[in-house]
Amino acid sequence: MEPAMEPATAALEAESQETPAPKRLGETLLSVDDISLSFGGVNALSNISFEIREHEILAIIGPNGAGKSSMLNVINGFYQPQKGRVSFKGTTFRRMRPHVAAKMGIARTFQNIALFKGMSTLDNLMTGRLLKMKRNFLWQALYYGPAQKEEVAHREAVERIIDFLEIQAIRKTPVGRLPYGLQKRVELGRALAMEPDLLLLDEPMAGMNVEEKEDMCRFILDVNDEFGTTIALIEHDMGVVMDISDRVVVLDYGRKLADGSPDEVRGNPDVIDAYLGVSH
Repeated sequence: MEPAMEPATAALEAESQETPAPKRLGETLLSVDDISLSFGGVNALSNISFEIREHEILAIIGPNGAGKSSMLNVINGFYQPQKGRVSFKGTTFRRMRPHVAAKMGIARTFQNIALFKGMSTLDNLMTGRLLKMKRNFLWQALYYGPAQKEEVAHREAVERIIDFLEIQAIRKTPVGRLPYGLQKRVELGRALAMEPDLLLLDEPMAGMNVEEKEDMCRFILDVNDEFGTTIALIEHDMGVVMDISDRVVVLDYGRKLADGSPDEVRGNPDVIDAYLGVSH
């Protein structure tokens, strides 16, 4: 008979079994360096710099008007900063362009849902495959040979996303008829159809109830874990941010207030003051 394990040893072993291993992050995937953006006399972003590493979930938080959406718009090239640079996969851009960002592997969802409301869930997801289609318009029009095989392959990829997001029941439903939470899920699916290396999520849980938020959190974590997709998200629900993020960047009136782990940010006096409006 083996000797009984000492209580202290047993406790340490139980703790080691319960505590998950820390996530292994890769090299820097994207960096923004000294970004400044203004509209007329209004400074939306002032000298912002941070990095996102491979396989990381980075949350960008801050009060309304802090510059969060403007930062995502700079990353994917929708806005052109007056100062600074964006580097992605080792290539530096003074001015990123949306089509270049998409081709390089940056996908985006929006604060206000931007789906084709009259099209089905399946067809909306298929639009996310357009950049991956190699056959020209003539082949697509004929729908013959290589073009037919290509579309079948893309449909298979989309069907896998439909299964992953558990939206099989609405695959043929026009998205304009869907409730808000499901429309958000379809928009996530369309972004995933691009097979991005970096996924930008602009308030993916805005307007959702508790159950819908729990589902979206699960999908975001699964995308990051199973697909290995790096994620940068804007979110106002601090409980969500603290639960799913590896790192948090805090903006306030276009300035960077903090950059660190959720625990570090939670206890930062400047962050507390920005959110509560009180002296700490």
